[in-house]
Amino acid sequence: MKVGVPRETAAGERRVALVPETVKRLAGGGFEVAVERGAGEAASFPDPDYEQAGATLVDDAYSAEAVVKVQSPSADEATRLRDSQILIGFLQPLTDHEGIDRLSERGVVAFAMESIPRITRAQAMDALSSQATVSGYKAAVLAADRLPKFFPMLMTAAGTVAPAKVLVLGAGVAGLQAIATARRLGAVVSGFDVRPIVREQVESLGATFLDLGVTGEETAGGYARELTEEEHLTFVRHFGPLETSILALNPDVKLRVRAEIADVSNLDADNELWRERSRMRMLQLGNRLWHTDSSFKYLQWRSGL
Repeated sequence: MKVGVPRETAAGERRVALVPETVKRLAGGGFEVAVERGAGEAASFPDPDYEQAGATLVDDAYSAEAVVKVQSPSADEATRLRDSQILIGFLQPLTDHEGIDRLSERGVVAFAMESIPRITRAQAMDALSSQATVSGYKAAVLAADRLPKFFPMLMTAAGTVAPAKVLVLGAGVAGLQAIATARRLGAVVSGFDVRPIVREQVESLGATFLDLGVTGEETAGGYARELTEEEHLTFVRHFGPLETSILALNPDVKLRVRAEIADVSNLDADNELWRERSRMRMLQLGNRLWHTDSSFKYLQWRSGL
């Protein structure tokens, strides 16, 4: 089977579907891999690396029997797909209905990476968790960069600088990584999640679990159920007088606090947009780089990322 790796065209997208190491394994397994020229340049994988791994450089990767992408095909890219052709990538099936309809109309056999069940047998294919890990790390680093004070405590001849207080909302994969990273940077970290079962995980990272009395049961897939309107209000009331550094991984919670917010549900490092919301300053980061797009945001709210 011939596998095609086209160059990503979405604004701000730097990733590539297959790296040379993976290409080498596929080539060794009998697959023919065709990589579009320049497909890996933005991800620091030059064309010669793919050739050394056994790939063939081509101008059109859509002629292959199977196409692997990061982002869902655009309207123009979808016209290059054909009946019974296999497509694998982040296809946003929960939100991009038009995109899914286009693939269906053309008879494409599509597999959405974000829809792979999070079970033991499929852990090696858990693309959501891998990208959430990156997002959590990046969010902590961005918050430390944007916050107008140091994260760690500093003791100098002129006096002592108190450490920043960081609150991570949501203790899923991204949240736990954000907690760990903020702790490594020296901040005093608290974590919150509506699922009491994650308390032990938060505390194991050296953070304090913030118990607000707002809890939600897990769904069959291990995600947190959506909070009711009353629970939302209870949650928000606890943050009224808070004046601290907040690392928010769930932008659906509107907090009237003076804080620094790193929103990883909408991430695009090439398109940073600062905007005022209430008394908050939110770092809005597009929706491409780590693929925390609309469908991932949907999962974040339910999984407590």
